Amino acid sequence: MPDFLLYDQQGHIVTLTMNLPERRNPLTGNSAVAEFLLAIDRIHDDTSVRAVILTANGPSFSAGGDIVEMKRQSQPDVSEMKIRQDYRRGIQRLTLALFNLEVPVIAAVNGHAIGAGLDLACMCDIRIASDKAKFAESFVKLGIIPGDGGAWLLPRIIGMSRAAELSYTGDMIDAQQALEWNLVSRVVPHDELLAAANALALRIAANAPHAVRLTKRLMREAIHSRLDSVLELSSVFQAISHKTADHAEAVNAFIEKRPATFSG
Repeated sequence: MPDFLLYDQQGHIVTLTMNLPERRNPLTGNSAVAEFLLAIDRIHDDTSVRAVILTANGPSFSAGGDIVEMKRQSQPDVSEMKIRQDYRRGIQRLTLALFNLEVPVIAAVNGHAIGAGLDLACMCDIRIASDKAKFAESFVKLGIIPGDGGAWLLPRIIGMSRAAELSYTGDMIDAQQALEWNLVSRVVPHDELLAAANALALRIAANAPHAVRLTKRLMREAIHSRLDSVLELSSVFQAISHKTADHAEAVNAFIEKRPATFSG
């Protein structure tokens, strides 16, 4: 079986591609979580990486949970505590690792993002969608709840009312409705998806990498912090930023009317 997650780096941009299209790229019942965690650690340790694209091969982005695995968990010999530990040691580790990765992550949603597949996209910073993409927070259709953090992620992206509508009905929406609900920031023709994601990643990577990483960290902290706490953290991050070589380069480039070259 080929690796579930393909890792490709071109310059400062890493593209992660889920590669189990015949099974619609499930996040459970295979090595998906372990491979994601290894890739995230690799990105974290590589200071040359300035942006990440997450996408998938095949007609689906990710179908989320594997139905065969769900059936196994329902067997009498599998306890509730075992299932709880499986979530905590499995996909919930992916949620935290991807959400907290300081390098910006763009989800290039090529097809169906269902259940945990939708939540995976929500763990990323930016979502752009193919015009063939569809989205569903479909856990209730299977008699379960979003065990991967979707109940925290989705309302913060599209608001409580719309998140509740998707979560309580399990309804599927198309790319255009996802755009109208601010679930994605843009919709592009299917054949142009990766080019659009790469162009966006290049625009991010063109900036001072330390500043981008600290900006992402500040935005993540701001989600659940008070204004005075965010202002205090901002002053600390700003003090660090003012002393970087990239800030000096940016100021000199502006004065000298030339493009800045950032070293990180």
